[in-house]
Amino acid sequence: MKGLILSGGKGTRLRPLTFTTAKQLIPVANTPVLVRVIQMMKDAGIIDIGIVIGDTGEEVKAAIGDGSRWDARITYIPQDAPLGLAHAVKISQPFIGDDRFVMVLGDNVIQGGIQSLIRQFDEGSYNSQIVLTQVKEPQHYGVAVLRGDGSIERLVEKPRQYLSNLALVGIYMFDSNVFTAVNSIKPSWRNELEITDAIQWLVTHHYAVFPYVHTGWWVDTGKATDMLEANSLVLEELRPSIADTAMIDEHSTVDSRVTLSAGAQIINSVVRGPTIIGENARIVNSYIGPFTSIDSDCVVENAEIERSIVLGHSRIADLPARIQDSLIGRRTNVTRSTTRPIAYKLTLGDYSNVGLL
Repeated sequence: MKGLILSGGKGTRLRPLTFTTAKQLIPVANTPVLVRVIQMMKDAGIIDIGIVIGDTGEEVKAAIGDGSRWDARITYIPQDAPLGLAHAVKISQPFIGDDRFVMVLGDNVIQGGIQSLIRQFDEGSYNSQIVLTQVKEPQHYGVAVLRGDGSIERLVEKPRQYLSNLALVGIYMFDSNVFTAVNSIKPSWRNELEITDAIQWLVTHHYAVFPYVHTGWWVDTGKATDMLEANSLVLEELRPSIADTAMIDEHSTVDSRVTLSAGAQIINSVVRGPTIIGENARIVNSYIGPFTSIDSDCVVENAEIERSIVLGHSRIADLPARIQDSLIGRRTNVTRSTTRPIAYKLTLGDYSNVGLL
């Protein structure tokens, strides 16, 4: 089987971070979501992977390269405009050929990986397999309506009225018949070729489409709150470790659920997990609370932070109150002013969200 990852889109709901970073490259537990998807495919035995890229394509290429670090082969497939998931499948036909393939959205985080799903599809006689999960707000997703016997009755993209709470989670398996489907459907009211319409075409024309209902957690990392939730869930699953070159001084307390990367330093501080501290990060006279990811080369000094993500090369220092439920971008400086007049002094990009005491 081959793999197809969709990594286009502008990530408008994650601005201002996505003004400078592709949304699929924002990390959870210090690993970019896109890298997690590649690793998930590799763990399932898939090494020939195509990545559909858009406006942020050059940044994705620079971050991912040719795939050799995962012993995989990466092929980049440019999509000139965001014309829908089925359009992404359509333009990927030269890469896929006649092979069966799994398609995964590059900004999704799912519990348990896809090894069992791939094995089930590989050993079965289905033309397609889709992954569903129960959601609270199905109007924001493509949803599936199932019959009493568990088979698919119909699929609808972002229904305006309640039809079902079973949403498509962004993992799809297809054989080559899907190319007939994507070439047979028309653009939706959004002027996009919808993957739900392509799968509905397969169902209507009596191809075998199997709905797998996933009961574990799944997060679409489209918003800051979603990123924090995904970060918390992944940290809970992470096996804690302390690198040989990490340093904890005698005045610090680090609990058993903390991961310290190479060169990390904990000085006169308290760190409670599940938490990860990146390479060469320094935590000095500070408190790092549960569900926090501090990326590489960051400094946290005389500060407290909890349930947050701090991206690389940032500095947080001398703060009078705890930072909580926050997503802090790369090379950010968050400090208390020591000069008069005493005031909040902010440099914020578009779409920023700041809460102050």
